[in-house]
Amino acid sequence: MKSQRPNLAVIALVLFASMACKALLGQPETAVPEEAPSNPTTLPTATQTARATETAQPEDSPYFTEEFDSDPHWNLAVIPDTPTNGQPKSDPESVLINFSDSHAVFNIPEGWLSAFYIYTEESYTDVRLDIEFDNRGVNSQQISLVCRSDLDDKSYEVEVGNDGKWVFKVNRRIVANGGSTAIKTGKGINQYTMLCTGNEISFLFNGVEPKGSPYLDTHGALGAGNVGFVVTSKRAVPVNVEIDWFQISEP
Repeated sequence: MKSQRPNLAVIALVLFASMACKALLGQPETAVPEEAPSNPTTLPTATQTARATETAQPEDSPYFTEEFDSDPHWNLAVIPDTPTNGQPKSDPESVLINFSDSHAVFNIPEGWLSAFYIYTEESYTDVRLDIEFDNRGVNSQQISLVCRSDLDDKSYEVEVGNDGKWVFKVNRRIVANGGSTAIKTGKGINQYTMLCTGNEISFLFNGVEPKGSPYLDTHGALGAGNVGFVVTSKRAVPVNVEIDWFQISEP
């Protein structure tokens, strides 16, 4: 018996008819999905932070802020005052000054001593002085600002006690005095200012000018001199004061 072979003509006719039907019916061909493009890597934009800088003074400028990161080697003179009770004068050698944590630390264990710390590299006529300090010892102590000093008896000096009282001295003699509620009494941080301009001397305590300032020197202004500050002990001791900074600037 012969095997029946498929009729090639019939098969071709069927395939042609099938393709024609698909074309007439509009059946789309299966699309091959395209691979989605990967997201491009976005590099972060670098931003620069502006660094705040203080306006630097020229190296040869006589104006600066001393922050006591180390010993500036200014002129130190400890002068004993005469006690009011007739006791013998205290020993100037007992005063100790240390420079630690950006502070000048004055320790005065005995009473009636004045430690003058004076900058002698420059002489000034018209000048502004500012100081910030922290009282860590007894409540009875004085801080002074000094201008036009000749390292002897001539100077202008405003002496401020942390009891709220102040005195003004010309050539170490008291010529005016008063009080101010702006002075922070007891332990705490204070800022004092002194402006020496011609024969007019002004002073402020924590930004407040007290009654009695400015002082007008009617005897004629002192000539150019050195500037600095003084830490003074009275009856109550020990005195422990940390000077944070001392600034010399134009008035």
